[in-house]
Amino acid sequence: MRAHRFFSIVMLIALAAISSIGMRAQQSFSEHNSAMASLQPAFITPLVAPDPRLVQYDRFSASHEYTAAGTETVNYGNGKGGGIIAGKHFELDFIPPPYVQHNSSADDGFGDTSALVKYRIASGNAEHGNFAVAAILGHCFATGSHKNGATTDSYSPALTAGYAFRRRFDVISSLGGTLPTSKINSQGRSIAWNALAQAHATPHIWFELENNSTFYFAGSHDGKIQNFVTPAAFYVVRQKGWKPTHPFFIVDTGMQIATSGFHTYNHNLITEVRVLF
Repeated sequence: MRAHRFFSIVMLIALAAISSIGMRAQQSFSEHNSAMASLQPAFITPLVAPDPRLVQYDRFSASHEYTAAGTETVNYGNGKGGGIIAGKHFELDFIPPPYVQHNSSADDGFGDTSALVKYRIASGNAEHGNFAVAAILGHCFATGSHKNGATTDSYSPALTAGYAFRRRFDVISSLGGTLPTSKINSQGRSIAWNALAQAHATPHIWFELENNSTFYFAGSHDGKIQNFVTPAAFYVVRQKGWKPTHPFFIVDTGMQIATSGFHTYNHNLITEVRVLF
């Protein structure tokens, strides 16, 4: 109960920050996003790992993977959703339940619903250090149908940071965990570590290489490690007369390739469309 109260307090603080936006000189979402972007590096949000910047976006993602048993599974939503920037330090995200298609005897259905709060600890643009550091607290609500979600709710705290070398290359890393609220012995806990590098090849094209590691404790995967190498590419679509207050689109794709002996899935092809506003 204490954890639920803590999360509620954090959400109330973030909502209060949102209300403060509406009281500020009728500043539009795009103008506010542009102002906040000027305080941080010009990264691109990673395909899998969390972003240390504050970003205002809508994101549709779909994944196409093969389980360890060779079953083809398609996930429409893939744990992505939308986010808004609140004040100078907060981002609030809502992730609607994905739809999971198993292509097997397992029942298809909707997965879990999630929400998170991101707090910008510190950041600087290209003239002020070119870095970003943020703390994240997520909450997963066990709303999945037909065993397409978790058994219970869980919390996902994380710390993420990134540094850009001028405007052509950057590195990002994050460390976090998944903490179920109950039934620990059956579900277990996990720690996730992500490390990646991005290259800004042209004004419209970015390339990325991620390493995604998960360490399991208790549960059926106790003591096991799952690791993926994830190459990805991004194409930024902007109008010719684009300005920082204008929305823009990103089309991206990548694949998680298992490099560990233990893995619950492999060759996970991810495709996305993003709108930043």
